[in-house]
Amino acid sequence: MERRPIIVINFGSQYVQLIARRVRELGVYSEILSWDAPLEEIKRKNPYGIIFSGGPASVYEPDAPLPPQGIYQIGIPILGICYGLQVVAHQLGGRVVKADHQEYGRAPLRIIKPDPLFEGIPESFDVWMSHADRVEELPPGFERIADSPGSPNAVIAGKDKKIYGLQFHPEVAHTEHGKEILGNFLFRICGARKNWEMGDFIEEKVKEIRHQVGDATVISALSGGVDSTVASVLVNRAIGGRLHCFFIDHGLLRLNERQEVESNLRSLGLNVRTIDASDLFLDRLRGVEDPEEKRKIIGRTFIEVFEREASKVKGAEFLLQGTLYPDVVESAGIRGSAKIKTHHNVGGLPERMNLKLLEPLRELFKDEVREIGKLLGVPSEILKRHPFPGPGLAVRIIGEVNREDLEVLRKADRIFIDELKKAGFYDEVWQAFAVLLPIRSVGVMGDVRTYEKVIALRAVESTDGMTADWSRLPHEFLDRVARRIINEVRGVGRVVYDISSKPPSTIEWE
Repeated sequence: MERRPIIVINFGSQYVQLIARRVRELGVYSEILSWDAPLEEIKRKNPYGIIFSGGPASVYEPDAPLPPQGIYQIGIPILGICYGLQVVAHQLGGRVVKADHQEYGRAPLRIIKPDPLFEGIPESFDVWMSHADRVEELPPGFERIADSPGSPNAVIAGKDKKIYGLQFHPEVAHTEHGKEILGNFLFRICGARKNWEMGDFIEEKVKEIRHQVGDATVISALSGGVDSTVASVLVNRAIGGRLHCFFIDHGLLRLNERQEVESNLRSLGLNVRTIDASDLFLDRLRGVEDPEEKRKIIGRTFIEVFEREASKVKGAEFLLQGTLYPDVVESAGIRGSAKIKTHHNVGGLPERMNLKLLEPLRELFKDEVREIGKLLGVPSEILKRHPFPGPGLAVRIIGEVNREDLEVLRKADRIFIDELKKAGFYDEVWQAFAVLLPIRSVGVMGDVRTYEKVIALRAVESTDGMTADWSRLPHEFLDRVARRIINEVRGVGRVVYDISSKPPSTIEWE
């Protein structure tokens, strides 16, 4: 079913997907296009409105990303956010300059003129700023409707009430009333109708899968995590017995994970066969330290193993993967976004592959996938499972991967997760895990000098994995975990806790 979207134009912002997600939360379908998308493509989609994202560039630079000038003449409402505001001002005849005082973080906003964009919102509230440039002069036909201490033109509007610009970021949780502002733009300015519900997504995706697959057979790349499990249950609903699930044991799983995954998958009625390819993966990873190379080796080996197994299944033409939208963005699958790291679902694939990819969750965020899983009847213990990277523990061992270090990391990680569950913290954090660092540290055990391995603990809070803050776990809890790891895991002499957020760090260390 074709549905009218809100188009989000990406100018290279790592948060562009957050804008799209907030629009979906408000019940309106959203799509992301690159800043250099042809104007005809935008018009063909017949959007309710257009949102310009933020971005790292300055509009006055010679190579600054700018949309086609004709976008302002097609009569579709536009909302520019941060860099998007500056794009509007610059292209329509205003002036943007480097700010004397840059604004980063929380700032008070004052509404100085009533406007439908701020209907039902207080006259002053805190917003989240992140900019080094500012609009110095408004374009002809625009007026200022709000300001902040560092941005006299913090919100501007065209007099026809079709084009708006915000210097702050309404999509982030730190901005008060951000969701209401976006809602006012969608429904009061654009006249959008609600057209996005997870139940509708399931029905439409089932039809789409049946059409795409036809009479062919699908091979599922099951890991036992939320993404691949929900993807498999969804495809199983669409084509039933023509879905063949393979669980690849690449030797990089957590402690007892293979047995737990097999039990979970059988409970869902999926046709699953386990393939033990651990020797192959570990042999190919021997001597490899670079994280990108590790991911690519694992991605290529996954495909090789699946192609080998697919050759034994009559009519196998598709490889199912649980790729999510953040994977696509971080792997630079969206033009204009900087590549952060390769995800094995969307990177590391060979140029020639005998199987066509089937990625039914590619447009979704993690919490949307969990909602779909709940509607599909996937048990909560699977849906609440913390994210686990496709390359497994290979990206949680910094440097070369070997069997000895894998055993050390497995035991430390299990202690951390078990203690989180016992204390009731497991469901409160988005993701938690242990990392084995490529260093040794001096210590003393029983009056004897030791020189042992170091384990880092990582626990973060998030809603969609695109931004994350470190979890403020109690000191007493961390003390208990550290003592257990040092006492019970031979070879570990020091435990540290990671207190970095995303950004600037990523959640995984590699």
